Amino acid sequence: MASLPPLAERMRPSSLTNYIGQQHLVGPGAILRQAIEGGSIPSILLWGPPGVGKTTLAYIISQQLERPFFNLSAINSGVKDIRAIIDEAERIEEKNANQPILFIDEIHRFSKSQQDSLLGAVESGLITLIGATTENPSFEVISALLSRCQVYVLKHLTADELTELMDQAIAKDEYLSKKKITINEREALLRLSGGDARKLLNVLELVVQTVGGELITISNELVLGLVQQNMAMYDKAGEQHYDIVSAFIKSIRGSDPNAAVYWLARMIEGGEDPSFIARRLLVLAAEDIGNANPNALLLAKTCFESVNMIGWPESRIILSQTVIYLASSPKSNASYEAINRAQEVVKQSGDLPVPLHLRNAPTRLMKDLDYGKNYQYAHAFEGNFADQEYFPKSLEKTVLYTPGKNSAEQKLREYLKQLWKDKYGY
Repeated sequence: MASLPPLAERMRPSSLTNYIGQQHLVGPGAILRQAIEGGSIPSILLWGPPGVGKTTLAYIISQQLERPFFNLSAINSGVKDIRAIIDEAERIEEKNANQPILFIDEIHRFSKSQQDSLLGAVESGLITLIGATTENPSFEVISALLSRCQVYVLKHLTADELTELMDQAIAKDEYLSKKKITINEREALLRLSGGDARKLLNVLELVVQTVGGELITISNELVLGLVQQNMAMYDKAGEQHYDIVSAFIKSIRGSDPNAAVYWLARMIEGGEDPSFIARRLLVLAAEDIGNANPNALLLAKTCFESVNMIGWPESRIILSQTVIYLASSPKSNASYEAINRAQEVVKQSGDLPVPLHLRNAPTRLMKDLDYGKNYQYAHAFEGNFADQEYFPKSLEKTVLYTPGKNSAEQKLREYLKQLWKDKYGY
Protein backbone atom coordinates (compact mmCIF):
# COMPACT_ATOMS: atom_id res chain seq x y z
CA MET A 1 0.00 0.00 0.00
CA ALA A 2 2.87 2.38 0.84
CA SER A 3 4.05 2.37 -2.77
CA LEU A 4 0.66 3.35 -4.19
CA PRO A 5 -0.18 6.95 -5.04
CA PRO A 6 -2.97 8.61 -3.01
CA LEU A 7 -6.53 7.40 -3.60
CA ALA A 8 -7.51 10.72 -5.19
CA GLU A 9 -4.79 10.21 -7.79
CA ARG A 10 -5.67 6.57 -8.37
CA MET A 11 -9.31 7.51 -9.00
CA ARG A 12 -8.53 10.33 -11.43
CA PRO A 13 -10.66 9.65 -14.56
CA SER A 14 -9.12 9.65 -18.04
CA SER A 15 -12.26 10.38 -20.06
CA LEU A 16 -15.45 12.42 -19.86
CA THR A 17 -17.39 9.16 -19.55
CA ASN A 18 -15.99 8.63 -16.05
CA TYR A 19 -15.81 12.30 -15.05
CA ILE A 20 -18.13 13.13 -12.14
CA GLY A 21 -19.63 16.59 -11.71
CA GLN A 22 -19.74 19.85 -13.72
CA GLN A 23 -22.59 18.64 -15.88
CA HIS A 24 -23.40 22.26 -16.76
CA LEU A 25 -20.08 22.28 -18.63
CA VAL A 26 -19.40 18.71 -19.77
CA GLY A 27 -22.78 16.99 -19.63
CA PRO A 28 -24.50 15.95 -22.87
CA GLY A 29 -24.93 19.01 -25.07
CA ALA A 30 -23.14 21.33 -22.61
CA ILE A 31 -20.99 24.13 -23.98
CA LEU A 32 -17.51 22.84 -23.10
CA ARG A 33 -18.35 19.27 -24.10
CA GLN A 34 -19.49 20.50 -27.51
CA ALA A 35 -16.18 22.33 -27.98
CA ILE A 36 -14.19 19.22 -26.97
CA GLU A 37 -16.20 16.90 -29.19
CA GLY A 38 -15.85 19.44 -32.01
CA GLY A 39 -12.10 18.91 -31.81
CA SER A 40 -11.07 22.45 -31.01
CA ILE A 41 -11.10 24.62 -27.90
CA PRO A 42 -9.85 28.16 -27.24
CA SER A 43 -7.55 29.02 -24.38
CA ILE A 44 -9.64 28.76 -21.21
CA LEU A 45 -9.60 29.53 -17.51
CA LEU A 46 -11.24 27.05 -15.14
CA TRP A 47 -12.42 28.93 -12.04
CA GLY A 48 -13.69 27.01 -9.05
CA PRO A 49 -13.00 25.75 -5.52
CA PRO A 50 -10.40 23.05 -4.77
CA GLY A 51 -11.08 19.42 -5.55
CA VAL A 52 -13.78 19.85 -8.20
CA GLY A 53 -11.85 18.45 -11.17
CA LYS A 54 -10.02 21.36 -12.80
CA THR A 55 -6.73 19.50 -13.33
CA THR A 56 -8.52 16.32 -14.36
CA LEU A 57 -10.64 18.17 -16.90
CA ALA A 58 -7.57 19.77 -18.46
CA TYR A 59 -5.89 16.37 -18.82
CA ILE A 60 -9.04 14.80 -20.31
CA ILE A 61 -9.24 17.61 -22.86
CA SER A 62 -5.64 16.97 -23.96
CA GLN A 63 -6.27 13.23 -24.24
CA GLN A 64 -9.49 13.57 -26.19
CA LEU A 65 -7.96 16.10 -28.59
CA GLU A 66 -4.72 14.06 -28.79
CA ARG A 67 -2.61 17.06 -27.92
CA PRO A 68 0.79 17.15 -26.16
CA PHE A 69 0.19 18.11 -22.52
CA PHE A 70 2.51 20.35 -20.49
CA ASN A 71 1.78 20.90 -16.81
CA LEU A 72 3.09 23.73 -14.61
CA SER A 73 2.19 24.84 -11.10
CA ALA A 74 2.35 28.58 -10.52
CA ILE A 75 3.59 27.90 -6.98
CA ASN A 76 7.01 26.63 -8.08
CA SER A 77 7.34 27.69 -11.73
CA GLY A 78 8.56 30.90 -13.29
CA VAL A 79 9.24 32.67 -16.57
CA LYS A 80 12.16 30.33 -17.31
CA ASP A 81 9.86 27.29 -17.14
CA ILE A 82 7.29 28.98 -19.37
CA ARG A 83 9.99 29.90 -21.89
CA ALA A 84 11.22 26.29 -22.00
CA ILE A 85 7.71 25.03 -22.83
CA ILE A 86 7.21 27.72 -25.49
CA ASP A 87 10.53 26.67 -27.07
CA GLU A 88 9.31 23.06 -27.10
CA ALA A 89 6.00 24.18 -28.61
CA GLU A 90 7.90 25.90 -31.42
CA ARG A 91 9.74 22.65 -32.16
CA ILE A 92 6.41 20.81 -32.21
CA GLU A 93 5.01 23.40 -34.62
CA GLU A 94 7.98 22.91 -36.96
CA LYS A 95 7.08 19.21 -37.14
CA ASN A 96 3.45 20.09 -37.99
CA ALA A 97 2.33 18.11 -34.95
CA ASN A 98 -0.78 18.88 -32.91
CA GLN A 99 -0.83 22.16 -31.00
CA PRO A 100 0.16 21.48 -27.36
CA ILE A 101 -1.90 22.33 -24.30
CA LEU A 102 -0.19 24.15 -21.43
CA PHE A 103 -1.99 23.62 -18.13
CA ILE A 104 -1.07 26.05 -15.34
CA ASP A 105 -2.45 25.22 -11.92
CA GLU A 106 -3.14 28.15 -9.56
CA ILE A 107 -2.46 30.63 -12.34
CA HIS A 108 -3.61 33.44 -10.05
CA ARG A 109 -0.30 33.06 -8.20
CA PHE A 110 1.67 34.12 -11.28
CA SER A 111 2.95 37.70 -11.20
CA LYS A 112 2.10 40.19 -13.94
CA SER A 113 5.45 39.60 -15.66
CA GLN A 114 4.95 35.83 -15.58
CA GLN A 115 1.48 36.18 -17.07
CA ASP A 116 2.83 38.62 -19.66
CA SER A 117 5.31 35.95 -20.81
CA LEU A 118 2.36 33.80 -21.95
CA LEU A 119 0.68 36.40 -24.14
CA GLY A 120 2.60 35.97 -27.37
CA ALA A 121 2.28 32.17 -27.46
CA VAL A 122 -1.43 32.29 -26.57
CA GLU A 123 -2.27 35.01 -29.07
CA SER A 124 -0.39 33.34 -31.92
CA GLY A 125 -1.99 29.97 -31.20
CA LEU A 126 1.36 28.35 -30.53
CA ILE A 127 -0.14 26.86 -27.37
CA THR A 128 -3.63 26.45 -25.98
CA LEU A 129 -3.60 27.67 -22.41
CA ILE A 130 -5.75 26.05 -19.73
CA GLY A 131 -5.39 27.90 -16.46
CA ALA A 132 -6.91 26.73 -13.16
CA THR A 133 -7.70 29.17 -10.37
CA THR A 134 -9.60 29.27 -7.11
CA GLU A 135 -9.67 33.08 -7.29
CA ASN A 136 -11.85 35.38 -9.38
CA PRO A 137 -9.94 35.75 -12.69
CA SER A 138 -11.24 39.31 -13.06
CA PHE A 139 -9.01 40.30 -10.15
CA GLU A 140 -6.11 37.86 -10.48
CA VAL A 141 -5.46 37.48 -14.23
CA ILE A 142 -4.14 40.42 -16.25
CA SER A 143 -6.71 41.90 -18.62
CA ALA A 144 -4.65 41.16 -21.74
CA LEU A 145 -4.53 37.44 -20.92
CA LEU A 146 -8.11 37.36 -19.62
CA SER A 147 -9.40 38.79 -22.90
CA ARG A 148 -7.77 35.92 -24.81
CA CYS A 149 -9.42 33.20 -22.70
CA GLN A 150 -12.89 31.82 -22.15
CA VAL A 151 -13.76 31.56 -18.45
CA TYR A 152 -15.68 28.52 -17.22
CA VAL A 153 -16.96 28.33 -13.63
CA LEU A 154 -16.78 24.95 -11.84
CA LYS A 155 -18.98 24.18 -8.83
CA HIS A 156 -18.68 22.19 -5.60
CA LEU A 157 -19.71 18.58 -6.14
CA THR A 158 -23.20 17.71 -4.88
CA ALA A 159 -23.88 15.09 -2.23
CA ASP A 160 -25.09 12.67 -4.92
CA GLU A 161 -21.94 13.19 -6.98
CA LEU A 162 -19.70 12.70 -3.95
CA THR A 163 -21.61 9.55 -3.02
CA GLU A 164 -21.13 8.22 -6.55
CA LEU A 165 -17.41 8.94 -6.27
CA MET A 166 -17.13 7.04 -2.98
CA ASP A 167 -19.03 4.07 -4.38
CA GLN A 168 -16.75 3.99 -7.42
CA ALA A 169 -13.63 4.10 -5.24
CA ILE A 170 -14.81 1.24 -3.05
CA ALA A 171 -15.81 -0.86 -6.05
CA LYS A 172 -12.98 -0.14 -8.49
CA ASP A 173 -9.85 1.01 -6.65
CA GLU A 174 -7.12 -1.60 -6.71
CA TYR A 175 -6.65 -1.39 -2.92
CA LEU A 176 -10.14 -0.64 -1.55
CA SER A 177 -11.89 -3.18 -3.80
CA LYS A 178 -10.00 -6.00 -2.06
CA LYS A 179 -11.66 -5.10 1.25
CA LYS A 180 -15.25 -5.49 2.40
CA ILE A 181 -16.19 -1.89 3.15
CA THR A 182 -19.67 -0.97 4.33
CA ILE A 183 -20.69 2.67 4.74
CA ASN A 184 -23.54 2.80 7.24
CA GLU A 185 -23.48 6.59 7.55
CA ARG A 186 -22.16 9.07 5.01
CA GLU A 187 -22.96 12.43 6.64
CA ALA A 188 -19.57 12.95 8.31
CA LEU A 189 -17.66 12.05 5.15
CA LEU A 190 -19.78 14.42 3.06
CA ARG A 191 -19.60 17.23 5.61
CA LEU A 192 -15.83 16.99 5.96
CA SER A 193 -15.41 17.05 2.18
CA GLY A 194 -17.18 20.39 1.75
CA GLY A 195 -17.88 19.48 -1.87
CA ASP A 196 -14.19 18.75 -2.50
CA ALA A 197 -13.64 15.36 -4.16
CA ARG A 198 -9.97 15.22 -3.24
CA LYS A 199 -10.70 15.92 0.41
CA LEU A 200 -13.43 13.27 0.43
CA LEU A 201 -11.14 10.59 -0.96
CA ASN A 202 -8.33 11.62 1.41
CA VAL A 203 -10.64 11.18 4.42
CA LEU A 204 -12.00 7.87 3.12
CA GLU A 205 -8.49 6.55 2.59
CA LEU A 206 -7.40 7.80 6.02
CA VAL A 207 -10.29 5.93 7.67
CA VAL A 208 -9.63 2.69 5.78
CA GLN A 209 -5.88 2.74 6.46
CA THR A 210 -6.31 3.58 10.15
CA VAL A 211 -8.94 0.91 10.84
CA GLY A 212 -7.06 -1.76 8.87
CA GLY A 213 -8.23 -5.30 8.34
CA GLU A 214 -10.49 -6.67 5.63
CA LEU A 215 -13.90 -5.90 7.15
CA ILE A 216 -14.53 -2.17 7.65
CA THR A 217 -17.81 -0.57 8.70
CA ILE A 218 -17.86 3.22 8.43
CA SER A 219 -20.03 5.38 10.70
CA ASN A 220 -20.15 9.09 11.46
CA GLU A 221 -18.65 8.52 14.91
CA LEU A 222 -15.76 6.52 13.47
CA VAL A 223 -14.97 9.11 10.80
CA LEU A 224 -15.04 12.12 13.14
CA GLY A 225 -12.99 10.34 15.77
CA LEU A 226 -10.28 9.19 13.38
CA VAL A 227 -10.00 12.54 11.61
CA GLN A 228 -9.54 14.29 14.97
CA GLN A 229 -6.83 11.80 15.98
CA ASN A 230 -5.00 12.19 12.66
CA MET A 231 -5.51 15.91 12.13
CA ALA A 232 -1.81 16.59 11.60
CA MET A 233 -1.67 14.00 8.82
CA TYR A 234 -4.92 15.34 7.39
CA ASP A 235 -3.54 18.89 7.26
CA LYS A 236 -0.27 18.16 5.47
CA ALA A 237 -1.82 18.82 2.07
CA GLY A 238 -3.32 22.11 3.22
CA GLU A 239 -6.84 20.71 3.46
CA GLN A 240 -7.86 23.08 6.27
CA HIS A 241 -7.05 26.21 4.30
CA TYR A 242 -10.65 27.07 3.47
CA ASP A 243 -11.92 26.00 6.90
CA ILE A 244 -9.55 28.52 8.52
CA VAL A 245 -10.63 31.24 6.11
CA SER A 246 -14.23 30.44 7.00
CA ALA A 247 -13.51 30.68 10.74
CA PHE A 248 -11.67 33.97 10.16
CA ILE A 249 -14.56 35.57 8.27
CA LYS A 250 -17.18 34.29 10.69
CA SER A 251 -15.22 35.63 13.67
CA ILE A 252 -15.14 39.12 12.15
CA ARG A 253 -18.82 38.88 11.18
CA GLY A 254 -19.56 37.78 14.75
CA SER A 255 -17.76 40.87 16.18
CA ASP A 256 -15.06 38.87 18.00
CA PRO A 257 -11.73 40.68 17.37
CA ASN A 258 -9.83 38.25 19.60
CA ALA A 259 -10.80 35.14 17.64
CA ALA A 260 -10.43 37.05 14.36
CA VAL A 261 -6.80 37.95 15.13
CA TYR A 262 -6.11 34.35 16.16
CA TRP A 263 -7.32 33.02 12.79
CA LEU A 264 -5.38 35.82 11.07
CA ALA A 265 -2.24 34.60 12.85
CA ARG A 266 -2.98 31.03 11.75
CA MET A 267 -3.07 32.17 8.14
CA ILE A 268 0.08 34.26 8.51
CA GLU A 269 2.02 31.42 10.13
CA GLY A 270 0.74 29.09 7.41
CA GLY A 271 2.32 31.29 4.72
CA GLU A 272 -0.90 32.72 3.31
CA ASP A 273 -0.66 35.40 0.62
CA PRO A 274 -1.41 38.78 2.29
CA SER A 275 -3.31 39.90 -0.81
CA PHE A 276 -5.65 36.94 -0.43
CA ILE A 277 -6.45 37.97 3.15
CA ALA A 278 -6.90 41.64 2.21
CA ARG A 279 -9.30 40.74 -0.63
CA ARG A 280 -11.46 38.80 1.80
CA LEU A 281 -11.56 41.84 4.09
CA LEU A 282 -12.70 44.05 1.20
CA VAL A 283 -15.64 41.78 0.46
CA LEU A 284 -16.53 41.44 4.14
CA ALA A 285 -16.51 45.21 4.67
CA ALA A 286 -19.26 45.60 2.07
CA GLU A 287 -21.16 42.37 2.74
CA ASP A 288 -21.24 42.29 6.55
CA ILE A 289 -20.69 45.91 7.66
CA GLY A 290 -21.94 48.00 4.76
CA ASN A 291 -23.65 51.26 5.65
CA ALA A 292 -23.58 50.50 9.36
CA ASN A 293 -20.05 51.91 9.05
CA PRO A 294 -19.17 53.09 5.52
CA ASN A 295 -15.60 53.81 6.63
CA ALA A 296 -15.01 50.07 6.93
CA LEU A 297 -14.85 49.66 3.15
CA LEU A 298 -12.47 52.61 2.87
CA LEU A 299 -10.13 51.13 5.49
CA ALA A 300 -10.29 47.69 3.84
CA LYS A 301 -9.40 49.27 0.49
CA THR A 302 -6.46 51.11 2.06
CA CYS A 303 -5.39 47.85 3.69
CA PHE A 304 -5.48 46.03 0.34
CA GLU A 305 -3.39 48.73 -1.34
CA SER A 306 -0.93 48.85 1.57
CA VAL A 307 -0.21 45.13 1.83
CA ASN A 308 0.36 44.95 -1.93
CA MET A 309 2.82 47.81 -1.61
CA ILE A 310 4.68 46.55 1.47
CA GLY A 311 4.45 42.74 1.66
CA TRP A 312 5.59 40.55 4.54
CA PRO A 313 6.40 40.83 7.39
CA GLU A 314 5.16 44.39 8.00
CA SER A 315 1.78 43.72 6.35
CA ARG A 316 0.79 41.62 9.37
CA ILE A 317 0.46 44.84 11.40
CA ILE A 318 -1.76 46.51 8.79
CA LEU A 319 -3.90 43.39 8.51
CA SER A 320 -4.20 43.16 12.29
CA GLN A 321 -5.37 46.79 12.59
CA THR A 322 -7.93 46.31 9.83
CA VAL A 323 -9.22 42.99 11.18
CA ILE A 324 -9.71 44.45 14.66
CA TYR A 325 -11.48 47.51 13.25
CA LEU A 326 -13.83 45.43 11.09
CA ALA A 327 -14.57 42.96 13.89
CA SER A 328 -15.33 45.84 16.28
CA SER A 329 -17.59 47.69 13.82
CA PRO A 330 -21.40 47.55 13.89
CA LYS A 331 -22.70 45.05 11.35
CA SER A 332 -25.26 45.18 8.57
CA ASN A 333 -25.83 42.92 5.59
CA ALA A 334 -28.62 45.15 4.24
CA SER A 335 -26.73 46.10 1.06
CA TYR A 336 -25.86 42.46 0.39
CA GLU A 337 -29.47 41.40 0.90
CA ALA A 338 -30.70 44.28 -1.29
CA ILE A 339 -28.67 43.25 -4.35
CA ASN A 340 -29.68 39.60 -3.83
CA ARG A 341 -33.35 40.58 -3.81
CA ALA A 342 -32.89 42.92 -6.77
CA GLN A 343 -31.25 40.22 -8.89
CA GLU A 344 -34.04 37.79 -8.00
CA VAL A 345 -36.64 40.37 -9.07
CA VAL A 346 -34.80 40.85 -12.37
CA LYS A 347 -34.75 37.09 -12.99
CA GLN A 348 -38.45 36.77 -12.24
CA SER A 349 -39.71 39.89 -14.02
CA GLY A 350 -37.42 39.84 -17.07
CA ASP A 351 -36.41 42.88 -19.13
CA LEU A 352 -39.05 45.39 -18.15
CA PRO A 353 -39.10 48.57 -20.25
CA VAL A 354 -37.52 51.71 -18.81
CA PRO A 355 -40.26 54.30 -18.06
CA LEU A 356 -40.37 56.95 -20.81
CA HIS A 357 -39.58 59.87 -18.48
CA LEU A 358 -36.31 58.17 -17.42
CA ARG A 359 -35.06 57.40 -20.92
CA ASN A 360 -32.20 59.21 -22.58
CA ALA A 361 -33.23 61.41 -25.53
CA PRO A 362 -30.13 62.37 -27.55
CA THR A 363 -31.99 62.59 -30.91
CA ARG A 364 -35.01 64.47 -32.21
CA LEU A 365 -36.83 61.22 -32.98
CA MET A 366 -36.46 60.06 -29.39
CA LYS A 367 -37.83 63.35 -28.13
CA ASP A 368 -40.79 63.02 -30.49
CA LEU A 369 -41.43 59.60 -28.95
CA ASP A 370 -41.61 61.28 -25.52
CA TYR A 371 -38.26 59.93 -24.30
CA GLY A 372 -37.39 61.97 -21.21
CA LYS A 373 -40.73 63.81 -21.18
CA ASN A 374 -41.87 64.99 -17.73
CA TYR A 375 -38.62 63.93 -16.07
CA GLN A 376 -38.07 66.02 -12.93
CA TYR A 377 -34.46 67.03 -12.27
CA ALA A 378 -34.01 66.41 -8.55
CA HIS A 379 -31.59 69.31 -8.00
CA ALA A 380 -34.17 71.76 -9.27
CA PHE A 381 -36.42 71.00 -6.29
CA GLU A 382 -36.27 71.88 -2.61
CA GLY A 383 -34.09 69.45 -0.71
CA ASN A 384 -32.75 68.07 -4.01
CA PHE A 385 -35.67 65.67 -4.16
CA ALA A 386 -38.49 65.19 -6.69
CA ASP A 387 -41.28 62.77 -5.84
CA GLN A 388 -41.46 60.73 -9.04
CA GLU A 389 -41.45 57.06 -10.00
CA TYR A 390 -38.14 55.38 -10.85
CA PHE A 391 -39.31 51.74 -11.10
CA PRO A 392 -40.95 50.09 -14.12
CA LYS A 393 -44.71 50.32 -13.55
CA SER A 394 -45.22 46.69 -12.51
CA LEU A 395 -42.59 47.02 -9.78
CA GLU A 396 -43.85 50.22 -8.12
CA LYS A 397 -43.46 50.16 -4.30
CA THR A 398 -41.10 47.17 -4.44
CA VAL A 399 -38.85 47.19 -1.35
CA LEU A 400 -35.32 45.90 -1.97
CA TYR A 401 -33.27 47.82 0.60
CA THR A 402 -34.29 47.49 4.24
CA PRO A 403 -31.94 49.55 6.45
CA GLY A 404 -30.22 47.53 9.14
CA LYS A 405 -30.84 47.85 12.86
CA ASN A 406 -27.90 50.08 13.71
CA SER A 407 -27.53 53.78 14.45
CA ALA A 408 -26.06 54.75 11.07
CA GLU A 409 -28.73 53.00 9.02
CA GLN A 410 -31.47 54.15 11.38
CA LYS A 411 -30.62 57.67 10.25
CA LEU A 412 -30.87 56.49 6.64
CA ARG A 413 -34.24 54.93 7.42
CA GLU A 414 -35.55 58.21 8.90
CA TYR A 415 -34.25 60.21 5.94
CA LEU A 416 -35.82 57.85 3.38
CA LYS A 417 -39.12 57.87 5.28
CA GLN A 418 -39.08 61.68 5.25
CA LEU A 419 -38.64 61.61 1.45
CA TRP A 420 -40.93 58.75 0.47
CA LYS A 421 -43.44 58.85 3.31
CA ASP A 422 -45.07 55.39 3.45
CA LYS A 423 -44.30 54.32 -0.12
CA TYR A 424 -41.59 51.83 0.88
CA GLY A 425 -42.73 51.18 4.43
CA TYR A 426 -39.71 52.81 6.07
